[in-house]
Amino acid sequence: MPTTSDWIAGARPRTLPAAVAPVLAGTGVAAYVGGAVWWKALLALVVSLALQVGVNYANDYSDGVRGTDEDRVGPMRLVGSGVAEPAAVKRAAFAAFGVAALAGLVLAATSAWWLVAVGAACVLAAWFYTGGDRPYGYLGLGEVMVFVFFGLVAVVGTTYVQTGTFEEAALYAAVGIGALACALLVVNNLRDVPTDTVAGKRTLAVRLGEDRTRALYLLLVVAAAAAVVAVAVVTTWWALLGLGFLGLAFPAVRAVMSGATGPSLVPALQQTGAAELAWAVLVAAPLLVG
Repeated sequence: MPTTSDWIAGARPRTLPAAVAPVLAGTGVAAYVGGAVWWKALLALVVSLALQVGVNYANDYSDGVRGTDEDRVGPMRLVGSGVAEPAAVKRAAFAAFGVAALAGLVLAATSAWWLVAVGAACVLAAWFYTGGDRPYGYLGLGEVMVFVFFGLVAVVGTTYVQTGTFEEAALYAAVGIGALACALLVVNNLRDVPTDTVAGKRTLAVRLGEDRTRALYLLLVVAAAAAVVAVAVVTTWWALLGLGFLGLAFPAVRAVMSGATGPSLVPALQQTGAAELAWAVLVAAPLLVG
């Protein structure tokens, strides 16, 4: 029987900053335009965290039953390691999706009912990343969906449910957060290229090859820096404090561009996640004050 610590490890808590960052950024923009509603921000955070945990359990289940995780370099997987039954992990995934759906329904009821369709699309995207007969994560589309749902939808949506408006600053912030969320996935898939190739998992990293994947990672970090400048142009120049995220991103960039592989990329994963959270905090803080 899996222990509580096993379930916590299976939820992959180190990925949770990627769920917190878009809500921070979106709330910062909402506060800047005078429309922050803190209980809605908290509900948006519940939705984001629950979706992240749900997709982590869903990936654990789907990859585990396919045998993709039999020879894994990264964190322990519940199904792949044999610690938990596949059905139990699947139930955990859907329980997390249920929490996200309930919080999302409250936001939709108090904002706009068309958000129900957006929420349903988020859940479907989370499940079919590695689930179903033709998971899009195995077709090299994972980064695209991460940019859309953990960047554009999460940041712009967080601002919208609080202000009822679509803000230009939220769009730029979404690009920055989405770029770093993609960079996180790029590092993860770069680390797993050898095992994914053997397992037939055709991620974008497998399709591009290691050299072009490393170049893509650098491009995403540069895009995130450019997004900080764009936010500052339409809000306050104090938002340029967000460029401080580069201090955390630099060690990861150095590792990726120097040719690190396998377990040597694990610190780069952690550094990229920390850089994304720093981007959100350092950009949102002056917007909140402003």
